Amino acid sequence: MDNENLRELFQLLTRRFGLLNKTCCSADGVEVSLVQSHIIYEINRQHHPSIQQIAETLNTDITTFSRQIQSLIKMNLVTKTPLEEDRRISILSLTEEGKAVNNSIDQQMNDYLQEVFSGMNDFEKETVIRSLKLLNDRMVKSSVCCTAPWE
Repeated sequence: MDNENLRELFQLLTRRFGLLNKTCCSADGVEVSLVQSHIIYEINRQHHPSIQQIAETLNTDITTFSRQIQSLIKMNLVTKTPLEEDRRISILSLTEEGKAVNNSIDQQMNDYLQEVFSGMNDFEKETVIRSLKLLNDRMVKSSVCCTAPWE
């Protein structure tokens, strides 16, 4: 496969997954953007992280990120609590409504992936999953791209 076709393959995959995320972010009557869904996911995954930790994980500048957090607070999905030992640091957590939205998006994504994988036999599923793990591992080790703090 030449480089142009390889890039096209990744562009299509990214676009399709992006469109999936774009349409899946309505949960329990609450509309969240793609960026907000990533924030909610990471807050849930990291269990009471600081604002700085999530901004670094998502590779977002703190000013832009702070606006997203304020929006999620207004939507009653996230709470921000100053750390007792250092009040300059704020800890993020999901509200009950935020947890419900996260669970709903999670279920929608899992249902979609189950549907995609249902058309494959066990060998094909295992091959795709093994290949994705290998690709992620190689991207993290690349000198050019994609080293993220959560790795």
